[in-house]
Amino acid sequence: MIADVDGDFVEMSREDMPTQVPLLVTRNIVPYPGIVTTIFVARHSSLTLVREYEKNKGFIAIVPQLNPEIEIPSRNEMFDLGVYARVIKILELPGGNVSAILQAFGRLSVGDIYSTSPYFMANVAPAPEILDHVGDKEFMAAMEDLRKRTNRYIHINEDIPDEAVYAINNVKNDVMTINYLCTNMPFDFIDRLDLLRESDIKERLFGLMKVTDRELKLQELKQNIREKTRDDLDEQQRNYFIQQQIKNLQAEITDGKQDSEREAILEKMRDKTVPTILLPTLHKELDKLEQLNPQSPDYNVQLTSLPWGVYSKDDHNLTRAQRVMDRAHYGMEKVKERILEYIAVLSLRGDLKSPIICLYGPPGVGKTSLGKSIADSLRRKYVRVSLGGLHDEAEIRGHRRTYIGAMPGRIIKGIQKAETSNPVFILDEIDKVTQSVVNGDPASALLEVLDPEQNNAFHDNYLDVDYDLSKVLFIATANDLNTIPRPLLDRMEIIEVSGYITEEKIEIAKRHLIPRQMEATGLKNKGKISFSKSAIEKIIEQYTRESGVRQLEKQIDKTLRKVAFRYASEGHLPFAKITPIEIEELLGKPPYYRDIYQGNDYAGVVTGLAWTSVGGDILFIETSLSKGKGSKLTLTGNLGDVMKESAILALEYVKSHVDMLGIDYRIFDNYNIHIHVPEGATPKDGPSAGITISTSIASALTQRKVRDKVAMTGEITLRGKVLPVGGIKEKILAAKRAGIKDIILCKDNQKDIDEIPEMYLKGVTFHYVDNVKEVWNLVLTDELVENHQVFEIDNTEENKEK
Repeated sequence: MIADVDGDFVEMSREDMPTQVPLLVTRNIVPYPGIVTTIFVARHSSLTLVREYEKNKGFIAIVPQLNPEIEIPSRNEMFDLGVYARVIKILELPGGNVSAILQAFGRLSVGDIYSTSPYFMANVAPAPEILDHVGDKEFMAAMEDLRKRTNRYIHINEDIPDEAVYAINNVKNDVMTINYLCTNMPFDFIDRLDLLRESDIKERLFGLMKVTDRELKLQELKQNIREKTRDDLDEQQRNYFIQQQIKNLQAEITDGKQDSEREAILEKMRDKTVPTILLPTLHKELDKLEQLNPQSPDYNVQLTSLPWGVYSKDDHNLTRAQRVMDRAHYGMEKVKERILEYIAVLSLRGDLKSPIICLYGPPGVGKTSLGKSIADSLRRKYVRVSLGGLHDEAEIRGHRRTYIGAMPGRIIKGIQKAETSNPVFILDEIDKVTQSVVNGDPASALLEVLDPEQNNAFHDNYLDVDYDLSKVLFIATANDLNTIPRPLLDRMEIIEVSGYITEEKIEIAKRHLIPRQMEATGLKNKGKISFSKSAIEKIIEQYTRESGVRQLEKQIDKTLRKVAFRYASEGHLPFAKITPIEIEELLGKPPYYRDIYQGNDYAGVVTGLAWTSVGGDILFIETSLSKGKGSKLTLTGNLGDVMKESAILALEYVKSHVDMLGIDYRIFDNYNIHIHVPEGATPKDGPSAGITISTSIASALTQRKVRDKVAMTGEITLRGKVLPVGGIKEKILAAKRAGIKDIILCKDNQKDIDEIPEMYLKGVTFHYVDNVKEVWNLVLTDELVENHQVFEIDNTEENKEK
């Protein structure tokens, strides 16, 4: 761009200019009166404009847009001022680019746009400069100083060629010189807009001097830093130079924002008790903060976001804690008792390392939600982290900062979220952590978190400092303890949360599930509707089969949704009280029936008790004999290796006691034995069916009836000894659901029965045995089954001798 040195500035700023002209909107160019400007034309509408007005030589308006990123600006995104101009020449550049040379005239103010096609047309008004003070002594002195400062600025700025000095010195008109400098110097876009806004040339001169002086000082500062660090810089001096240069530039750009950020962080930390050993690390982080751009992903200080020394005050009121937990959860006496013990000891000592509790039980019994109740009873913050499917150790310990996208682990992020150092922290589904060897073992990383002797100095790789987790009350939940590594299991206090009996489920439904679903379906305020006790019992017994209450809540929700549909259709509630009849009408025919016990009319069919991940269940062991070559045992029903071994063991024990059972031993040479466990699609494994299989084989061989409504569970040895098994409470609940009256257990399982509340045991008689013979004496009757099988024995001489 060059100045029109021969033009008459007063003539260029005359007031008889047109008031309706097309607009040429520029992105980064701020035009000034009297200056010839070269503009690269990219927009189609702008290209149409300059081609047309190159031919007719008419006036146009050049107006800068405020945001260069916008492709089609609106009136609000254009500057209020611009200049009149004429298109002198259009240049066709290589690559299809077009450049236009324009002669700028006087200023104008932009009014409203009244047309946008094929280019912008707007109402404008001349806005001439005030030239009254041009030529007075103060003006001339300021111009002389400006020329000196500009020459000095061009000399020390490496980005401006020295030829610019000659161009400025050749412009004799002072007003043209001011406008030329405003147009051509590499000042900030906002500064150039502000200078164009100034109508008084003398005030524009002073503003230009202020901007030039600031830029000159910045260039002198850069030059000073370069001169000080030019000779024999070693690595440390070089780094210092770069840091100082960045600091000075950032201070100039942000106008001290980093300092205010640092002060805000320090003010935030004054309310926290930061360990003295961490203070050097904290100040190191703050120093690094000053060197970073605010948009940088590392522009944060994680240390300051942690609640160092911040603890919520515990509520030691045992009565209130009991009331809070009872209100939210029915039953769960062991868990509530353990939490009350912790509060009691905490109230006596005032300071106590928190225990690591693992709530273990089937799905849907309320393990996870219990953590929220514990937090409420203690008046602590509540944090939950789901560990299901976790496969990366860094999710626990955090990533090292050398990695892109590094962040703290879930433990530290949970503490940040809680904003206290003693929340109730739920580690949900800890048994489903993936034990990976590719990304480290997250289960092993949890050892440090869940060890009361180590977690007072938990080390997160991202923070790279130790953090005290000893006051955090960790509560883990699990469905299956077998998948938890033994070292991790050893660090936790296991509390079993058993399944609910029907009476407990009825109370839970009345107190929690039905009110919640009434609210969810919008029926709460639509009239009085209730469930009869028998209706709830019908849903539990015939529409669900679970240890928890998750499916029960779904069935209640389904029932109320159908009631809501009828209410919306008919305008009134179809019935005020839901009874078993209405349940079957709303939910359809029941998929389950309580009495699934198959009776004792068949030889070789014995009822066993099994534990599954969703609670207890009953299963049937069926044994049949078929004529054949003998010595062949067939096992079906999707059995695991352990259960197959139990079947082989049971058969061998029966063979060794044929005399006691009154069986002709030659039957094993003439008949094949087939053992089947129904529901073949369901995998089954474990040793607890040992006595059930041996009894089934004995019943099939003797064709003697088994006692009615009896079930059993226990492992056997080759000597016939009965060993204890687990999951007793769940198995008892399953037996009661099936209408079983007698249960046979190992004597060593009596201690488990003694710990179960009396309400669980009501209606069931327990028989404790030491060996399989006692089992047979208890369950095998002398009555033969109707249409019993008669076994034919080969009595040939050869077989007799054999």
